[in-house]
Amino acid sequence: MEVKHRAVRYLITKLSSVSEQTRVEALSELRLMTKHDANARPLIAEAGAIPYLADTLYSSSHVAQDDAAATLLNLSISSRAALMSTRGLLDALSHLLRHHASSSSPTAVQSSAATLHSLLIEDEYRPIIGSKRDIIYSLIDVIKQSRYAVRSVKDALKALFGISLYPLNRKTVVDLGGVGPLFSLILKGSATGIIEDATAVIAQVAGCEESEEAFRKASGTGVLMDLLDVATGSSMRVKENAVAALLNLVRCGRERVEREVREMGLLVVEGIADVAENGRPKGKSKAVALLRVLYGGSNGCVVRDERFDSLLNH
Repeated sequence: MEVKHRAVRYLITKLSSVSEQTRVEALSELRLMTKHDANARPLIAEAGAIPYLADTLYSSSHVAQDDAAATLLNLSISSRAALMSTRGLLDALSHLLRHHASSSSPTAVQSSAATLHSLLIEDEYRPIIGSKRDIIYSLIDVIKQSRYAVRSVKDALKALFGISLYPLNRKTVVDLGGVGPLFSLILKGSATGIIEDATAVIAQVAGCEESEEAFRKASGTGVLMDLLDVATGSSMRVKENAVAALLNLVRCGRERVEREVREMGLLVVEGIADVAENGRPKGKSKAVALLRVLYGGSNGCVVRDERFDSLLNH
């Protein structure tokens, strides 16, 4: 272990070298060490590497950016507190994401989004990261770009999902124009995994009053209903997310929203019932709650068969 300590300290000393080549070599070695040696990660964090890695995200060198961003991602697996307590780390991640269309390496952008997702696993970091509007804006901008690989878009979506788990952050996502791009990913016929992640974010963002108007502009209710249509062939996870989004819309919206969801929902009731019968436990309960919304306001005008009565009474 002492040998490992000395090796780590030596590499971190090289990060402050005046020689760019020396710094690049040290970054490469640290990246490999944090990737393959889980025990080395806390040693590297405790030895003071994180400020150097954060500073490197401002570098004009894509190679240096890639190695620094990947190393931070690896450290975030076991040293989240060390990262979050490092002055300027979130600003450095924000800078790299903000320049994703110009000076930032696409690979470093992906690693930075993944690092944020890793940090957002911890509840207490969600309001802190969500207060950085530049980060949210940049993540939204990343999902707009068709030039990015599926992995990059998915990492940006996962970070937005983590941010949206904190209720007060949802308004910020709406205010910064996040709803339209999220629905655009669905309408573009993106890969299944992207649609699943996009609808997961949509379901969270729907849980604020400000979402009503943004969803209306994006024809969001209709898109969600289409996903629940059995003819669409959506995955169960997508249908669960669509149900959750519609239920949140009703709970946070005005009477007009509830009326719209009820009228349109009765056309795709088979899809909602499928979630109530075959979804995961949380998805089942939300689907039953949505069925109650649909039939609860029907004033007896809609005929239900025994199957739906059974679900509603469950």
